[in-house]
Amino acid sequence: MNKEQFIHNSLKESADVKLLIEKECSENIINAVDILVPAFKNGNKLLLCGNGGSAADSQHIAAEFMIRLSHDLQRPAIPAIALTTDTSNLTAGGNDIGFKNVFARNVEGLGNIGDVLLAISTSGNSENILLAIEKAKSKGMKVIGFLGGSGGKCKDIVDIPIIIPSSNTQRIQEGHITVAHIICELVERSLFG
Repeated sequence: MNKEQFIHNSLKESADVKLLIEKECSENIINAVDILVPAFKNGNKLLLCGNGGSAADSQHIAAEFMIRLSHDLQRPAIPAIALTTDTSNLTAGGNDIGFKNVFARNVEGLGNIGDVLLAISTSGNSENILLAIEKAKSKGMKVIGFLGGSGGKCKDIVDIPIIIPSSNTQRIQEGHITVAHIICELVERSLFG
């Protein structure tokens, strides 16, 4: 394996996907911002969930909203909770009600009408994400889906599907964080800029 060529190919693929995101996802990125800004203005919150790398992304994105992304802004916290961080909750849920139900249970307990769920799934087919989306919808919440590939089953049940145009999990995850940073910055500048 030529390591230099591998690095070049990986970076080029990543850059190509980012350019496709601009072409294919810009409208839904704007739509996501247009859901989040009024939700936060009305005192609502953002809940986030995902598995594996998407669980880490949930935490990363929640921190950007709660703390701040743009260091030139002095702003209050924007309420965002990653449902992926409480090990006692996740393990009790996995043991007692099944792992497929852990995020839906948290949405049931923490979500309110007017809140927003950001559901992250690179495949769009994770059962616990699908159930969380269904629970959020039943509670009158809006749902933004960070998805990949074809968008899977999630694309048809979320309000705003942002589908990274790639079948490569690494590129999808990179795209999710890039889109999250764009959304967060647009939201915080809309609210406090």
